[in-house]
Amino acid sequence: KQCKGDFVTIFDCDHIPTRSFLQAAMGWLVKDKRLAMVQLPHHFYTPDPFERNLSQYKDVPNEGELFYGLIQRGNDLWNAVFFCGSCAVMRRKALDDVGGIAVETVTEDAHTALRMHRQGWHTAFIDVPQASGLATESLSAHVGQRIRWARGMVQIFRTDNPLLGRGLTLSQRLCYASAMVHFLFGIPRILFLLAPLAYLFLGSNIFNAAPLLVFAYALPHLAHSIMTNSRLQGQFRHSFWAEVYETVLSVYIAIPTTMALIAPNLGSFNVTAKGGINKRDYFDINIAAPHLVLAGLNLAGVCMGFYALYIGTAEPKALYLNIFWACYNLVVLGAALSVAWEKKQVRTTNRIELALPANVYRVEDGRSIHCMTENLSLGGGLVSGVDLPPMHVGEELILGLEINQREYPVSAEVVEHSGSQLRVKFPLLDGEDEERLVYAMFCRSNAWESWHEEHEVDRPMSALSRILGHAMRGLGRTIPEVVRLNQTKKGAA
Repeated sequence: KQCKGDFVTIFDCDHIPTRSFLQAAMGWLVKDKRLAMVQLPHHFYTPDPFERNLSQYKDVPNEGELFYGLIQRGNDLWNAVFFCGSCAVMRRKALDDVGGIAVETVTEDAHTALRMHRQGWHTAFIDVPQASGLATESLSAHVGQRIRWARGMVQIFRTDNPLLGRGLTLSQRLCYASAMVHFLFGIPRILFLLAPLAYLFLGSNIFNAAPLLVFAYALPHLAHSIMTNSRLQGQFRHSFWAEVYETVLSVYIAIPTTMALIAPNLGSFNVTAKGGINKRDYFDINIAAPHLVLAGLNLAGVCMGFYALYIGTAEPKALYLNIFWACYNLVVLGAALSVAWEKKQVRTTNRIELALPANVYRVEDGRSIHCMTENLSLGGGLVSGVDLPPMHVGEELILGLEINQREYPVSAEVVEHSGSQLRVKFPLLDGEDEERLVYAMFCRSNAWESWHEEHEVDRPMSALSRILGHAMRGLGRTIPEVVRLNQTKKGAA
């Protein structure tokens, strides 16, 4: 209410815009007077818990890329792009028209956009990353954030249902409803993980069909679905990874989303913690406990199935079907357990992989050496060059970063010199040095344009093999850890 401008730009606290953000976002707002908002993608320059703990950073698309890479593009076609809380420019007149930012639910961003669409305003999405921020830094924080998103979207579905009321086109209603009911996957996913146990433990059929018919009809359909998804969205999400993402979250969002349907006013907004450190590798058994239980049940079910095959007390084909299903569940749950193994993170400033031409200037003799940066942070960096002369630890340097035929000098100090690689730190950053580093790392107009080009091409069987590897490591590490923790508890008692 204190602002007087015609437009409002909103960022999360940890997001840093490039210098060209408004150049990219403002054009259509000036041209189309009924355009209420332009949303740009959220980009994260640090790995999320799945990428970090599974060591797949930049190899496999992260959880959010399907939304910003594909779904928001589709929403844009139908004039149904909704505000995502950051990296957006909004028209002040449109905000005033709907009474400001909606505060009735914990996903105020999407709710605000929904109200704008009900009033006949337009929105747009420009798929050019022009800001970056910090991803969630632990699995528990990641789950907490997704719980808030899930609760908020279901709150909107309950209190301001897009399928009802006036002002929306049919396509807008479907786009909003799809985004909201998506978060109701918790209970169906849990049922999927438990379904084969009904037959393996109790002998109860969950299909009213012969096992051979299930193989004949269901498996071809599943194979066709996997291939179709790979063709349509493989650039943004690899095959089978949705199973892992949903399994990790399912237990935790099932109750909040159900309660939001019953009592939508319950729940509060919690800010996601960013910028923490882990002093050691550890297994987050608190967050992984439900997955441990589900994995134990499926493992017991597989054992029961093989025992029933051995003694011949059940239909073999039905046993094979349910054993296979339970084994698949174990693979997905094993990968979920692997995500719960948090990796050590001791750097207080995050390093970004960044290849920039640079010059190292030695303060001692004034000699300059051309090199390339490999990564940079506000605390230090790594540079490489074939002609680097020997340097001693603590030697003072000037690192000149070359951007658009201009050099940006930053004071540095040698940490380690090994062959053609030189590690430096920035011990005494003044205001100008910090400004130059921030520009080089975050604010160049093309800072993030090629960030996703390193992703591997989706190959369904290769993706399944990767998840199987994570599952085997997850189960192999977790079982001894659980035994150790139980022995520790017994010893303490």
